[in-house]
Amino acid sequence: MEFNLRLFILDNLEAAGAIGGYVSLSIIGFALISFAIQKRNDKLVSQIGPKWTHPIIGSFLGAIPGCGATIVVATLYKNKKISFGGLFATFISTLGEGSFVLLGSSREADVIGNLQAYAIITVFGLIAGVIFGYLFDLFGFRANFESHQEEYKENQTLQIAQNNLSSRFIENFGFYAIISMAIFLAPSSIMALWGGEIKAISNLTYWVSVALTVTCIIFYCVSVFSYKQHDCHSSYNAIKSTISHAVLDVALVVTYVFIGLFLANYLIDVLVGPGTFDTWMTSSAYVVILLAALIGVTPGCGGMIAVAVAFITIPNFPIAALIAAAIATSGDGIFPLLAENRKDGIIVSMVGLLVALVVGYTALAIGF
Repeated sequence: MEFNLRLFILDNLEAAGAIGGYVSLSIIGFALISFAIQKRNDKLVSQIGPKWTHPIIGSFLGAIPGCGATIVVATLYKNKKISFGGLFATFISTLGEGSFVLLGSSREADVIGNLQAYAIITVFGLIAGVIFGYLFDLFGFRANFESHQEEYKENQTLQIAQNNLSSRFIENFGFYAIISMAIFLAPSSIMALWGGEIKAISNLTYWVSVALTVTCIIFYCVSVFSYKQHDCHSSYNAIKSTISHAVLDVALVVTYVFIGLFLANYLIDVLVGPGTFDTWMTSSAYVVILLAALIGVTPGCGGMIAVAVAFITIPNFPIAALIAAAIATSGDGIFPLLAENRKDGIIVSMVGLLVALVVGYTALAIGF
C-alpha cells in the first residue's frame, strides 16, 4: 500500500491530541491541587515528604496506569520537590500508555493472561524502581539543573514590551483555546485509552485532537522563541498564573509526544515494516529481550505500546521481554524532562535501559 504522508501526519497529530486531553487532566489538576495546598499552608512546599521516601513514592506514582504520573513527577523534579532517585524510580516503574493496551484488551480469552502480565511487570517495576532509586540517592546523585530562567528575569520587562503579539497569543487565544479543547477532549481521551469512543462526535473529536496538537506546537514554539519563558501572567491573579504555567507544560508535552509518535511510528511502520517487526519479535528470547528494551527506551509511549501489542498478538512472546520494555520506557514524562534538563533525561533513559536488560534477563532466568 502506498504511503500517504498527509494521512500519516494527521493520524499522529490526532493521537498526540487524544493523549493531550488525558495529560491535561493530570498536569492542570496537579497544579491546582498544589496551589490549594500551598495557599492553605501559606508557604511553598519544599518537597513532597522526607527525601528517604522519594524512591518509594516515585515507584508507586509510576505504577499508576498511563503517563500522567511521569509528567507530574518530571514537573516536581524541575521544581526541586523530589530527588533524582524518586524521579528515576517513577520512570522505571511506569508502563506508560502501554498499560492500557494490557488492561483494555477486548478479546475475552486474553483478559486473564493480560491482567496477570500487567500485575507481574508492575511488581517487577515497583521493586526495581525502589532499589535503583535508593541507589541513586544513596550515592548522592543530584540534579544538574541548567535552567536559564534566571537569565530571563532581568529582561522580562523589555521582552514583554517587545512581544505584544506573542503575549496576546500566549495569554489570550492560545491559553483559552488549549483549555477549551482539553476540556472537550477529556472524556473521549480517557475512553480512547481503553479503545472506546463517543461515536456520535467521533469525527469532531478527531479534528479537535488535531487542532489541539497544532495549537500546542505553535504555543510552545512561541513561548520558547518569542515569549522567552517569563513569568506568565505575573500581574494577574495567582490561580490564572498557576493554570498558565500548567498550560505551557501541556503544550510542551503534547509537542514532544507528537514528535515521539511521528518518529516511532515512521520507524516501525514505514522504515522497518510491520512484517519485519513481527519477525524480530519471534526470534530468540534473548534477542527479543534486547530488542524489546531498545524499542521501549525510545522517547514516548509508542515503543512500549508496540511491544505490548506484540505480546498480545504474537504467540509465546516472552513476558521477560515485556518486563524489559516496561522498565526501559519512560513514558511521555521524558519529554518535559529532556526539554528542561537534557543531561538528566539522557541519564534516566540510558541507565534505565541497562536496568531493563538486567531485570529482563533475570526474569527470563527465573522462568518468566
